[in-house]
Amino acid sequence: MTVLDTYPEVVPPTGDPVPDLGAGSGPAWLDAWLATHSADVVGYRRSLHAFPELARQETRTTAFLSRALLAAGLEPRTLRGGTGLICDIGYGDRCVALRADMDALPLSEDTGLPFASTVDGVMHACGHDAHSAMLLGAGLALASAPPLPGRVRLIFQPAEEVQPGGALDVVADGAMDGVDRIFALHCDPRLEVGRLGTRVGPITSACDLLRLRLGGPGGHTSRPHLTADLVLALGLLITQLPLLLGRQVDPRSGTVLVWGAVQAGEAANAIPQHGILRGTLRTADHATWAELEGKVRSLVETILVPTGVDYTLEHIRGVPPVVNEEESARMLAHAAELVLGPDAARSTEQSSGGEDFAWYLEHVPGAMARLGVWSGEGPLRDIHQPTFDLDERALPFGVRVLTQAALIALA
Repeated sequence: MTVLDTYPEVVPPTGDPVPDLGAGSGPAWLDAWLATHSADVVGYRRSLHAFPELARQETRTTAFLSRALLAAGLEPRTLRGGTGLICDIGYGDRCVALRADMDALPLSEDTGLPFASTVDGVMHACGHDAHSAMLLGAGLALASAPPLPGRVRLIFQPAEEVQPGGALDVVADGAMDGVDRIFALHCDPRLEVGRLGTRVGPITSACDLLRLRLGGPGGHTSRPHLTADLVLALGLLITQLPLLLGRQVDPRSGTVLVWGAVQAGEAANAIPQHGILRGTLRTADHATWAELEGKVRSLVETILVPTGVDYTLEHIRGVPPVVNEEESARMLAHAAELVLGPDAARSTEQSSGGEDFAWYLEHVPGAMARLGVWSGEGPLRDIHQPTFDLDERALPFGVRVLTQAALIALA
């Protein structure tokens, strides 16, 4: 009986087994474990995919992972918030952490998979089901290993998809105590299976949220001089704030402000009393990120004072950029090369997306790499879309990369 038996309603892996692309490339105990359990790793992913849970609601996911670890004789600890797990494997002062995120997105799935989401309006559209399945596989494989030269800490993290991220909760719960280095993988549907995208330095960007609420007395559009033209003020912010901010930051920082929502008024001949403007502010540079809030507040004041419109600004600080430490990034690349040869590791570009793995790197060196999940044929099914899916051959490869990275870091 395996942990999959706890969810009999899930369609188990059928047909030809998912091949282990790196078979024979690792330690004998890792090859042996994957030869027996690669199908289980695929099943873990499918089970998690069928029962997705939103940020800080991952109770079923936490229980599923905890049962699997307990069945292997390990001692997982549930985080104080009730979701998420920490589990140490091995003994010794040196400790390497491996992290996976667990939460799903508020999207309705449109894949037609036999193990598609059973929860209305919720799906794993970012690969967190795969991340957790691969980390679980790596942990169970490591539990079967001869004595390790130190400890490997598994971190199953909740709430990556919300700002400023569940990583802060994990850190506050002591997950980084005693950790020397940390690694993570993230699915990349633009990269072919069997390839790992690595980069030294920043690999993601900072992402903040801006929310502006404007207020004024309102009035008739025939007499704008007798009131405060709130819609005009919104227009000035929409056009001038990104433009002026671009003249106050280093253009090499990749800083970009994009508005995503604006609401004000309903009648064509009435100046409204209230308006809302929301957007995201991203930058690829850590130092620039630290300065942005002050610059934005100053510019908003400058733009709006002449209009006579009242306002409140919420600048919600999100996550800093993920800045890969050089040695850690090279360890991940070397891990991939050990599995599938010198062509397995590829250079990857910096993304403008945010990722709360950055919070761990504020405490210890580490790196995140992009795991190829595209089959090499057919359309690219991008993340955060209802049609996202992945080639499950990536799962055993991810298990091997995570395991090898931990062993390299401990060696």
